[in-house]
Amino acid sequence: MRIFLSTFFTILAICSCTKREAPFKQPNIVLILTDDQGWGDLSYHGNTNLSTPNIDSIAYKGMVLENFFVQPVCSPTRAELLTGQHFPRLGVYATSAGGERMDFDVPTIADVLKSNGYQTAAYGKWHNGMQPPYHPNARGFDDFYGFCSGHWGNYFSPMLERNGEIVKGNGFLVDDLFNYGIDFVSENRDKPFFLYLPINTPHSPMQSPDEYWARFKDKPLTMQYQGDGMEDERFTRAALAMVENIDWNIGRLNAILKKNGLEENTIVIFMSDNGPNGWRWNGGMRGKKGSTDEGGVKSPFFIKWPKHIKAGHKSKQLMASIDLLPTLTGLAKIKLPDTLRMDGLDLSSKVLNQNPATTARVVYNHWNGETSLRTQKYRLDAENRLYDMDNDLGQTIDISSKKPIIKDSLVRIKEKWEQEILASKIDKKRPFTIGTKDYYYTQLPARDAIATGSITRSNRWPNDSFYTNWVSTNDSIFWNVDILQEGTFEVFLYYTCKKDAVGTKLQLRLNNSKITKVISEFHDPDLIGADKDRSPRMESLVKDFKAIKLGEISLNKGIGQLGLSAITMPGNSVIDFRLLNLKRK
Repeated sequence: MRIFLSTFFTILAICSCTKREAPFKQPNIVLILTDDQGWGDLSYHGNTNLSTPNIDSIAYKGMVLENFFVQPVCSPTRAELLTGQHFPRLGVYATSAGGERMDFDVPTIADVLKSNGYQTAAYGKWHNGMQPPYHPNARGFDDFYGFCSGHWGNYFSPMLERNGEIVKGNGFLVDDLFNYGIDFVSENRDKPFFLYLPINTPHSPMQSPDEYWARFKDKPLTMQYQGDGMEDERFTRAALAMVENIDWNIGRLNAILKKNGLEENTIVIFMSDNGPNGWRWNGGMRGKKGSTDEGGVKSPFFIKWPKHIKAGHKSKQLMASIDLLPTLTGLAKIKLPDTLRMDGLDLSSKVLNQNPATTARVVYNHWNGETSLRTQKYRLDAENRLYDMDNDLGQTIDISSKKPIIKDSLVRIKEKWEQEILASKIDKKRPFTIGTKDYYYTQLPARDAIATGSITRSNRWPNDSFYTNWVSTNDSIFWNVDILQEGTFEVFLYYTCKKDAVGTKLQLRLNNSKITKVISEFHDPDLIGADKDRSPRMESLVKDFKAIKLGEISLNKGIGQLGLSAITMPGNSVIDFRLLNLKRK
């Protein structure tokens, strides 16, 4: 008995001293994606023109992927990070008028996480489709607040949407988006959550709160673009002011994670969607937004997850936007279905420093008919020139003649990729969808419409545009639509008009279904935005559009042309048109 007790207590002592491994708890995930911010727009990367301590802290407390690449423009990058697939496979071919929509039968990271118990939200600029089933609420996000277009015309209390319903923003847009993110984190602190913050700055129009602009409007720029492109210093100052505002908001978000005891088990990622939207300092790299050169596609990538990711760790591993979905699910220990196509790689072992050796792979960048590719050491550019990226970030010396075997092999790889991926079917005539089951709202903006006769867009860039110069009953606005499920819809029109347009009778018609409405209220506000622009804009100015109910229309399933026309016009013009919003009855 004495021997038994002695043995028992010895075993008990050994067991009590053995450290038990805590059960794995799925991490929260916060993905912060900035818009048109270059790799060089951070003090962490050596830019002394600005200070970004809160963004930098993600790098210092976590790890830095030093060779992280995205696509040259917005919607392709977003499609890739959401799905893990090359964007041409998804039907993405443009940044507006429907070309930004990714195939709706492809699961997103939000779909995957939601099916594994996560609460999901997206606040900001979506830019991958507006009408369900392309809308973020139909792509795995429980909550959405922001705008679905590629750019917006006003960043101060603008017209936005909340889950399809048109609402008015509250204050400076980036601050507003982070307010929603902070509330979401606090409300879901006891559940795993995925918060996607696709922030709209420093994309133009170049607007920022006075406090941030005051820091930069007269500030000398000690670091500038080194190449042949002409830097617009006022534009640069505006962009840097916008980045410092983002940094302040990230500081607020970090504080709320800590306050709620969530910091240790929350993965926080910071990245941008493409290169800088102007010629400014970018680490000596060649190219900017829209270019497939290094400067157009290299993004900052900082990721922290305390007690899991080694603080201060850096990796030269080549990684791309298509790797984000498989890597994040790898970190969260979520097994992806075998049937789910992945062009990206699970590089979670690199992030966790479990497999520090670099894995050989090729990253492809494509836009506007041009393709370049990147290996760990080389970049083959769109004109098949070869550069040593370890020693020539500016792509100044073509080494093709010195490395002909490497060049020829990379040319063949590029041609094979183009034949396989770019041969993916792209249907540019894909209609705009109405009546998706279980979704109440469908927006049909001027951006997605076609106008006839003298009607013109307020700006050549369609994303935040409206239609104006409607001066004849022979002219109309229409959408090519696909009614996915028949139903009756309340239709709300967003318009402005001059005094002499009161009494105009409008008609909305699809095949044999139609409704008419007489405009009875004058509404002719001034254009908004110019007084807040820190640098001249390219995009359309906007207005405070008035909403009225056109009526109720019954639509049958099928493809057709939904048209808005004027039956009578008592004055010299009809209306300026911004948007229809259809609500299922």
